[in-house]
Amino acid sequence: MSLNKMNKIYFYIVFLITTLTFAQEVKFEAKVSKSALGLNEKLQVSFAINQDGDNFSPPNFEGFKVVGGPFQSTNFSWVNGVKSFNRSYSYVLQPRQKGTLTIKSATIEYDGETYKTQPIKITVTNAVEMPKDPNSPDYKAGEGIHLVAEVSKGNPYLNEPITVVYKLYFDPRFTVQNVREVENPKYNGFWSQHIDIAKLEAVPGTYNGQDYAMVVWRKVLLYPQETGVKELEPLKIDLDVLVPVQKNMGGFFTVRDYENVSKTVSAGAKSITVKPLPEEGKPSSFKGAVGNFDFKVKPSKTELKSGESLDLEISVSGDGNLKLFNLPKPEFASAFEVFDPQHQEQVQTPLSGMTGKISDTYTLIPQVKGKYTIKPIEFSYFDIATKSYKTITSEAIEINVLQGKENVASNENNSANKQKVEKYNTFQFIKLNSEFQALAKEDFFGSSKFYMLLFAPFLLIPIIILAKKKKEAIDADVVGNKIRRNTKLAKKFLSEAKKQLGNKVPFYMAMEKAMHNFLKAKLHLETSEMSKENIQELLLAKNANSEIVSEFIALMNDCEFARYTPSSDVAMQKDYDRAVTLISDLEKQL
Repeated sequence: MSLNKMNKIYFYIVFLITTLTFAQEVKFEAKVSKSALGLNEKLQVSFAINQDGDNFSPPNFEGFKVVGGPFQSTNFSWVNGVKSFNRSYSYVLQPRQKGTLTIKSATIEYDGETYKTQPIKITVTNAVEMPKDPNSPDYKAGEGIHLVAEVSKGNPYLNEPITVVYKLYFDPRFTVQNVREVENPKYNGFWSQHIDIAKLEAVPGTYNGQDYAMVVWRKVLLYPQETGVKELEPLKIDLDVLVPVQKNMGGFFTVRDYENVSKTVSAGAKSITVKPLPEEGKPSSFKGAVGNFDFKVKPSKTELKSGESLDLEISVSGDGNLKLFNLPKPEFASAFEVFDPQHQEQVQTPLSGMTGKISDTYTLIPQVKGKYTIKPIEFSYFDIATKSYKTITSEAIEINVLQGKENVASNENNSANKQKVEKYNTFQFIKLNSEFQALAKEDFFGSSKFYMLLFAPFLLIPIIILAKKKKEAIDADVVGNKIRRNTKLAKKFLSEAKKQLGNKVPFYMAMEKAMHNFLKAKLHLETSEMSKENIQELLLAKNANSEIVSEFIALMNDCEFARYTPSSDVAMQKDYDRAVTLISDLEKQL
């Protein structure tokens, strides 16, 4: 065989090996260190590709907390003409909840194609007992950090205020950072109010007879709305803690260092036994007020002319569940035109309970001259201090209408104080609807209307063509249609919420759907991506005002909690007004 022929064969063999090497199949896989683990254990997940891919995008790890990573490694080798390449991205995860969780697909791009990993299901069971090593940082952190819920009273009356104070105790040698709530109690069966804490500050404290550093993490005021045994769900928080450890430097030399440990601590569930209010001595005028109150009925004037107006203020002031009952309604003579009352609340909510004043102000306009009496009004409440019912009765109020048309009916035998008054139709003389007819009629054939109707179809042809093209463009715009549909749904549910004012559960469900569809339209989100952290991050990334974003997130939380707690018509109206204002503000900013 000639030398040239051998060189050609050798060239073809090398070319074939090289082609096969570079044409190997692209593999992008996900692997986990374990498929079943306890709630307090960790696992490692790795996403590996055998080519030099770009634009790696991990899943959102829903149901997990990322405690480590991403860690990237790349291996490349060329042995005996065979190319080997591997790039991996690794994360350390800890589950947030029990059950079957799914690590969704990661994506990466290579040679113009996008590749996805297969989802992996992980089974999470109850926390398992970990080996106890007194010298391990994890053991030290577990023994040195405690979250405690202190309840002011375990057996309150219905609508009696109680407080829950959550305190975080930790070893003063630790450095605690990145504290965040992962599970919030919903306080089912209670009206709840979070009390603002001006500054989180560690102070010396004692827990189980030992000295700790203590931080008051949260204060909550509760008013029980249902009797019986009620469970308070636990508050659960995640935190990172730097634990001091001793490291051997060789021989007898050791140095003090710190090791970072991630921990989840829970305050534990609490049981509250709510007592019903006593039936003995309960007055018929009792509407649910519990506390210590003063009751007043005050008119703005007692003498006026027919057609003038006066205001009648009915108010309750003091300490108690001011936002959780309705004021008594007065009876008015039929000679008065009465407008719906204007409700006002001047209520502060410190940790001790609601205090302040609520009032309903009625505007009255008398139509007929005469003297009228507003009968005494009763207001009853349950006094926690004396464990008894008390009733306050207002004085009768005489209203003297000095000028106006005379009352045709007599007042003398009217025990219900609802005089029959002659109806005067003040505007009866205004009957000016006229009908005109043309004296001469124009022939239709040859008229301007005739030619306009004749050529109108031809003028509509280009409009129809343009409209059809516009519709085809709109139908092809999948993203735009989705945005428009979500915007329409947001408006629909906001309108539905307005119709459901006074009907708590449908109202707040419509409110939540309106806000969710608004966010889907503006942030291009799917339902699976609707976490509050993701929403806040995306809104801020679009330069939305941070205060408005915080208020929007707070309103979402309020709507979620309000579905499980009692709420007045006034509170629902305020939440609706807040939603309209915040959505309008975000609409302008986005």
